[in-house]
Amino acid sequence: MCGIIGYLGTSSAVRVAIDGLRKMEYRGYDSAGIAVCHGGAIHLQKAEGKLANLEARINLLPAESGIGIGHTRWATHGAPTERNAHPHFTENLALVHNGIIENYAALKKELIAKGVRFLSDTDTEVIVQLLERELLNHSNIADAIIAVTKRLRGAYAIGIMAKSEPDTLYVVKHGSPLVVGRASHESFFASDVTALGGLATQVVYLNDGQFARLTRDSVEIWDESGQMISPSLEPLNWNAVSIEKQGFRHFMLKEIHEQSTVIANSILRFVDRGTNRLNKKELAVASIDLSRVDSVQLVACGTAYYAALIGKYFLEPLLQLPVSVELASEFRYRKPFLSPNALVIAVSQSGETADTLASVRYTKTLGCQVFSVCNVAHSSIARECQGTVHMQAGPEIGVASTKAFTSQVLCLYLLGLALAEEKGTITEGELASIFDELVTLPLFVEQAVNQKDWVAELAEKYYEYNNFLYVGRGVLYPIAMEGALKLKEISYIHAEGYAAGELKHGPIALVDRHMPIVALLARDSLYDKTLSNIQEIAARSGIILGVGDSDNEDLKELCQDLIPCPSLKTPAFQAILSAIPLQLLSYYIAVRRGTDVDQPRNLAKSVTVE
Repeated sequence: MCGIIGYLGTSSAVRVAIDGLRKMEYRGYDSAGIAVCHGGAIHLQKAEGKLANLEARINLLPAESGIGIGHTRWATHGAPTERNAHPHFTENLALVHNGIIENYAALKKELIAKGVRFLSDTDTEVIVQLLERELLNHSNIADAIIAVTKRLRGAYAIGIMAKSEPDTLYVVKHGSPLVVGRASHESFFASDVTALGGLATQVVYLNDGQFARLTRDSVEIWDESGQMISPSLEPLNWNAVSIEKQGFRHFMLKEIHEQSTVIANSILRFVDRGTNRLNKKELAVASIDLSRVDSVQLVACGTAYYAALIGKYFLEPLLQLPVSVELASEFRYRKPFLSPNALVIAVSQSGETADTLASVRYTKTLGCQVFSVCNVAHSSIARECQGTVHMQAGPEIGVASTKAFTSQVLCLYLLGLALAEEKGTITEGELASIFDELVTLPLFVEQAVNQKDWVAELAEKYYEYNNFLYVGRGVLYPIAMEGALKLKEISYIHAEGYAAGELKHGPIALVDRHMPIVALLARDSLYDKTLSNIQEIAARSGIILGVGDSDNEDLKELCQDLIPCPSLKTPAFQAILSAIPLQLLSYYIAVRRGTDVDQPRNLAKSVTVE
């Protein structure tokens, strides 16, 4: 996950680039770099580490240059070193890239055989080296770009600057976000519209397969066949940035893509990696009197309820206290007994869910401490509670929750870590180990999202089935239920989620060659038991769609199809990661069935009535 920016105009390209990178530093802070073109040459500065290290060097670049590109990196291929920092360059070109080139190894081998000398360990450098060679075979850069992109597999948003064309920038997009901006005698590109705040007055969000040529006074866009299309520039309304589709077909797909960004932002807000300390002020820990807490009660509805169920799996061992989870719509009516020493945590995206709000108000009458995890800072639930973790996931327009769900799980986990640290039930060494894996989570989420083309192909195979089962164990049991809910919500297919170990207690009667079963498997303490449950399905001719490691031969042998999903050590992170393939599967099946993905029938985003 990386941030890219480009500028062409009458201001200092160095200053525009560094300001834009600062706005996108959440997208990567392993290294950064800026290249500008001036006096017939490309000038480049790169630095390992945070953006401040690059800022200390920008005075070495010609400030008067009006054209430049910049990059802030989250390392994928190659260590986070200055050698591997972007921009990457050849004699004539400088290039920045956000995404992953999946077939880079084969391309690199081919180029090395032709005598190309690589200066980095990244997948990105193959792009600029390929492009340099293609320029020998084409009369212009646009044709060379078309030739190169036909050879690339993976996800990419690429910005290109050539010293032979000092008044032009090129961009190309497939899979990774890219926005082009315009102002008077200025053009911009960036991987996030926030980088263009206060600069561009109009923007256009490129679609997959499109590439563009930017000059000071124009933007020209072509589709992947080379056909020029008219750019549909729209005003950059900052009140509407988060509620625009930004080139995606549906809000749901946009919000699935935003999850790596939301998680990266949460890491920056809640964890100081320099000191390996949690930001307990942001987590509102001081609002809870832990000395009087003898139990925890989580209340929520819908998808938030499944996030709360996952929370139970890690909050109990972290806090060494009993944790209960209930549907707010049931909890509020059954006259529950709660000790005044119970800590009640309400989980809600909107902060306006009627049943959850009523549960909060009821438990306050019992004298309980009441806390919330919420996405809307000034919502009713947040105002009613003594403390709130504000998720800051941004507006979620699609009715089927995606980024809010994974944000809820992460925020509950980080809250649990902070409370455990206060209680002394977790060691500094344990926290450090967790943080080491936490910082890689956005990268893994982005890789999971980049499986979308494969999931779309699978949807063609499965969209006509009318019934699905989802199975998992541990934290993957609530994920199975959440995956089934997503499918029901937007495709109108009947689906149920079960604990895999419960199959033999009834649901296995449904298994036959007409029933697809989505089986979640991670390399955790329940691996062998879950694998045995999947074998029970296979023995009864069930159609198994596995979600697990791509190199898991045990799972491959049992499945008709497999959606790759890496395994992580921390159960909460595994739950977040495993949710992504199920979101994509539901989305593409719904699209294939022709349903209204963002506004499915009979559903509303915020349920403010009983």
